[in-house]
Amino acid sequence: MRTIRVGNGCGFWGDNLDAPVQLAERGQLDYLTLEYLAELTLSIMAHQRQRNPAAGYATDFIDTLRRIAPLMREQPKLKIVTNAGGMNPGSCAAAARKVLDDAGLTDAQIAVVSGDDLLERLPELVRAGHPFNHLDTGEPLEPILDRVVSANAYLGAGPIVEGLAKRARIVITGRVADASLTVAPAIHEFGWQPDDWPRIAGATVAGHLIECGAQVTGGLYCKWPEVKDYDNIGYPIAVIADNGSFLITKPPETGGLVNRETVIEQLLYEIGDPTDYLTPDVRADFTTLAVNEMENCVPVTGASGRPPTDSYKVSIAYRDGYKASGMLAVYGAESVDGGNPVWLKAKHCGFIVLARLKQANCRPERMGMEVLGDRDFEFRRVLPDTTPVRSVTEAMGDRDPRERSPIMLRLAVHDPDRAVVERFCRELAPLVTSGPPGIAGYIEARPHPREVLAYWPTLVPRASIQPSVEMV
Repeated sequence: MRTIRVGNGCGFWGDNLDAPVQLAERGQLDYLTLEYLAELTLSIMAHQRQRNPAAGYATDFIDTLRRIAPLMREQPKLKIVTNAGGMNPGSCAAAARKVLDDAGLTDAQIAVVSGDDLLERLPELVRAGHPFNHLDTGEPLEPILDRVVSANAYLGAGPIVEGLAKRARIVITGRVADASLTVAPAIHEFGWQPDDWPRIAGATVAGHLIECGAQVTGGLYCKWPEVKDYDNIGYPIAVIADNGSFLITKPPETGGLVNRETVIEQLLYEIGDPTDYLTPDVRADFTTLAVNEMENCVPVTGASGRPPTDSYKVSIAYRDGYKASGMLAVYGAESVDGGNPVWLKAKHCGFIVLARLKQANCRPERMGMEVLGDRDFEFRRVLPDTTPVRSVTEAMGDRDPRERSPIMLRLAVHDPDRAVVERFCRELAPLVTSGPPGIAGYIEARPHPREVLAYWPTLVPRASIQPSVEMV
């Protein structure tokens, strides 16, 4: 049975920078996927594109490509599929083109998938009768339409398959469904028909399992003490067969763990209804799967699926006021009877800030207060030795054992008015000298207001989206 090897070296923007290189060097891959996008990531990229029209993509990908380009010369069949394009796949592709040319890979083509960005089309689509109702609240988008800064549909595997058919070695997309990065190589290599639902469902499950990087190879595993060498954790590889079955493994001589439980934990991650996992490519039923276990790999069979819905999911970010947060350290000692006046003092400081804001006629729409720390804190030597000490007495030396590590007070506010948030930012430092004793204002610099981009999940009719593929 013919198989392809698809490894995912990135689960989000900010993931392990060495993982893609590890997979490219040791994974014997046909395809390397790099998944950079989340709803938060798109909001960050929207901020970047507001400041610079050429920005708004995952710049980590360009650094990674510089390291992988020599391996692409040594492995002429290795291809890369990534959504690093984010809000600006064209600019990302231009930067990638320069890296390839500098590495002597002038013949390596890049395909750019676009069509997911609906920002400019929103007014037209709303006028055409698409309300973009919020999936949780049912509210229509129109009242906040003038505050929207980004709107991206989750495309499927189709345009990626088109790019691969045009002999691209790298396919760069904007927002596509995470699993589609894996589904597309399987459709392209095996020639599956668009309505081959069981096979496409199998590749979708494989893509879902590896889309979060090391989460399926021991990351976040509930039995984490059993995981060896987290510092060298292996990132996942899906070995997909032409019948849609697959197995999950990782590169040899890497840390981490692949067993039935690590796979099932990831299988249940962010899926909603397990009988109806919705993607742009298929509606997959996870309840028909058989998950087995072999040495260093986990075979998965039995996927089933149905045609996808007639809608695409859309991720919208809109301006929603301003926020700020700050922290203060609160010092003191436990009382003889074991009480915790330091915790109470920290809480009291939070109420002082609230009262001072009220006196200034500044009442934030939302405010949160956290008091972090407890009397069971385990003392450790941090520098120069990181070995845990045997007891609190050893850590304290000659100090009074009733003395404690500081309690941390964290305050945060959100308000539509930037001036209200700015006033909050100015109320923390005065506590150092005008509040109770033992307040330290040196944990961080004075906080500053930051614009909030809120998330609006919605749907758009599939027929209104026309993805395009351009070769660079």
